[in-house]
Amino acid sequence: MHQEEPANPDMTGEEVEHALVALEARMGRTHARLRLGIERDHEAWVFGQGLNFFHIENWYSGHSLFRKFLKATGLYWIGRRNAARVLVRKNIISSSRMPQDLSGFSVLQISDLHVELSQEALEQAASVIEALTYDICVLTGDFRALTYGAHQAALSGVEALGRRIRSPMYAVLGNHDTILMVPELERIGVRVLLNEWVALARDGCDDRLYMAGVDDAHYFRADNLEKAVAGIPDDAFSILLSHTPEIYRHAAHCAFDVMLCGHTHGGQICLPGGIPLKLNAVIPRSFGAGPWRYGGLRGYTSTGVGTSIATVRFNCPAEITLHTLQAVQD
Repeated sequence: MHQEEPANPDMTGEEVEHALVALEARMGRTHARLRLGIERDHEAWVFGQGLNFFHIENWYSGHSLFRKFLKATGLYWIGRRNAARVLVRKNIISSSRMPQDLSGFSVLQISDLHVELSQEALEQAASVIEALTYDICVLTGDFRALTYGAHQAALSGVEALGRRIRSPMYAVLGNHDTILMVPELERIGVRVLLNEWVALARDGCDDRLYMAGVDDAHYFRADNLEKAVAGIPDDAFSILLSHTPEIYRHAAHCAFDVMLCGHTHGGQICLPGGIPLKLNAVIPRSFGAGPWRYGGLRGYTSTGVGTSIATVRFNCPAEITLHTLQAVQD
């Protein structure tokens, strides 16, 4: 029996098909159709179609129960105030492979906006950005709050934030994002890297950095590092954007120098000292937030701006991160 696919409330069937044609021309038919097909399967499970409808991430009534529990204990409003505060973290990455002429190149990282659930944090982040100076801005995925359904509100939030950003913007998609967001993100000035790379430079400087970005590797498993690195010179300093840190081993063996990611929220609800109760990723706990290293790869996992499930944080502040790349002598 034919099963109706969940409708996208923000786009007509004709608009979806038009977006797919554009995406196929860029990514190839297989990736575009496969990514959207997995999204539609996911939405079918959310709405109770098929056998595999119960998944903890989709149990939204459970999210409501969790919020009620926090309110009953009096912790909810404390956690909500915590979630509205956004810190600026500064991270210095030193490398002998970094071109001397580009030493000091700075990257502003913003991750996990979850726009519809995190308006206060988003407004705080937009305010904080005003005082910062940087060469490029990268957005490491999860623009939307839910993992299905409407996405226009998330795009509107990104557009509003983008008006505060005074540099080129690059992004990767997260497990909460639909591939159908890509044409609109690029219309508002965000270049989405879909297993692709770009060369970065400064005016008057012949040296280049290379930055690749992969599609979501956590849920959709649509990442393709082989495709993402194809064409990057072997001796070049390179940065990888990935929504999740879970592919850190692959990134290291592909000889990336730096990996910037998010997804974990740093645990969001942590014990004193920032010890997460749970990380939504199969990684060493030390890779769940802040700087880390694996072999020659220097990584950073942002705790993100927004929140997931409930708009609360404990012992795990929201952040935007300013990375400075420094050249050092051997």
